[in-house]
Amino acid sequence: MKLGLWRNRLPILFAAALSLAGFTGCQTAPRPGAVAPRRGDEIVVAGRFIHTGGARVVTWLDPGGYDGYRVERRFSPLDQADWQKSKAAVQDLETPNRYNLRRAGLTDAEVERVRGGGWDLPTLRRVVDQFVLHYDVCGTSRQCFQVLHDLRGLSVHFLLDLDGTIYQTLDVKERAWHATTSNSRSVGIEIANMGAYGRNEKNPFAEWYTRDAQGTRLTIPARFGDGGLRTKNFVGRPARPDPIAGVIQGQELIQYDFTPQQYDALIKLTATLCKALPRIKCDYPHDAAGRLIPHQLPDDQLRGYEGVLGHFHIQTNKTDPGPAFQWDYVIGRARKLMGLCPDAALDRRGAALLLQER
Repeated sequence: MKLGLWRNRLPILFAAALSLAGFTGCQTAPRPGAVAPRRGDEIVVAGRFIHTGGARVVTWLDPGGYDGYRVERRFSPLDQADWQKSKAAVQDLETPNRYNLRRAGLTDAEVERVRGGGWDLPTLRRVVDQFVLHYDVCGTSRQCFQVLHDLRGLSVHFLLDLDGTIYQTLDVKERAWHATTSNSRSVGIEIANMGAYGRNEKNPFAEWYTRDAQGTRLTIPARFGDGGLRTKNFVGRPARPDPIAGVIQGQELIQYDFTPQQYDALIKLTATLCKALPRIKCDYPHDAAGRLIPHQLPDDQLRGYEGVLGHFHIQTNKTDPGPAFQWDYVIGRARKLMGLCPDAALDRRGAALLLQER
């Protein structure tokens, strides 16, 4: 008799349990086939999606993204893009891979664990301590990926287009090929910009920059079509209208500045990487007075350096990101996003800029 009574009450008790679970916040698993939403501002770090605070990010997983994992050439006809045809067609392609495994700082056991994809965030945080900035001398991210991937067999984690769109081609866990001795410990980004040149050196400025009623504007040459920009009818303008002169590697160079959209996206990405990988200090190489060091760092200093740096800090034959790059602005604003105050690493101009922003 009692058993029958309990059987009659089971549906009521089950319903009460479900109600209590909802009241106490207990959550059930998503339904099979449910799509997990993404906002579109995430980068991928050791398999995790990490928000940038609003920057537009297109990963290799997304439509229109650039996939650094693929073997075939992205911009060749598909029937000519496989590795066998590619290595015959392009002399500089020596291997089907454009990246490899980060090994520096790992034990043999850790190498065996992560080589199958077993990276975790704490391990990655231990071995990555630099964020290397490049200009691409290609003008657009689409052209940059074609040159790196299809023609040179190289790679970089991020591309930053003229309109501020960030493309991620590889998980940050991978060792991309972009900065020689710093590859094992760094994250790299190629920023769309036509580069820096000596005053008497031939440059492409006349083809890429024109003047109109509003000042200086970017003009993508017709042979590149729309340049692959995701912002339709985008009108790009350098943050400062005239070429900027400065000395890098002891050579006086001139360069047009990056766009405001690029600066805004880079600030968010810099803050995100410095948060996600805290050995990347939100700082740049500077002297005792806080001034940017405009040349390659000595080997011992480079070995000990943790933070944001230019390609020219790593190699004497490089000048990117060039004399126009606004280090104080980027680092100062990134530090603000991280909730940090200006410190001795920022010079007076950077500190003054931060005070004006408040």
